[in-house]
Amino acid sequence: MQSALKPLHHSEDLIQQTAKWYTCHWYALYVRSRHEKFVCDALTKKSIETYLPLREITRNWSDRKKIIHEPLFSSYVFVNLAIKDRWDIINTKGVVRFVGPSAARPVEVCEEDLAAIKKFLHEKVQLDPFPYLKEGQRVYVKSGPFKGTEGFIVRKDEHCRLVLSLDVLMQSVSIQIDQSCIEML
Repeated sequence: MQSALKPLHHSEDLIQQTAKWYTCHWYALYVRSRHEKFVCDALTKKSIETYLPLREITRNWSDRKKIIHEPLFSSYVFVNLAIKDRWDIINTKGVVRFVGPSAARPVEVCEEDLAAIKKFLHEKVQLDPFPYLKEGQRVYVKSGPFKGTEGFIVRKDEHCRLVLSLDVLMQSVSIQIDQSCIEML
């Protein structure tokens, strides 16, 4: 009787693994320095969904000021794909590797974190790269345009900052936020 159950259990595991193989998830790519936009364009031409968060910054030269768009996470691009399609990505010029222990086992990026970054960029708030934080007090934004976002709270120049950490990249971003909009988790 037990031997009849083991193959059934094994087949359920196989079905779950196969489903993951064909289900789209977000992954992070590490790309050559200053090749983020080039890689996004190349992958888009291959019909692969990409996301490259860009922040607006003003550069001052001696004769003028110019607004430029630079990657929020230098040398990283996000892709949404089924893991079975990863080799199409890795063979793209400018792509170095998937973020994770190996190309065969890239680490999924949390969709809620990407949604929070998209929300920050959509609201056109000042986004600053921030040192990666793993430890600290986690907070929840209870009101305002970022309601529902979770992150860490820190102080910078007498202002309260919400820090969102992307564990898979080991990088973070921060925004200025009113303390009355947050509550501790």
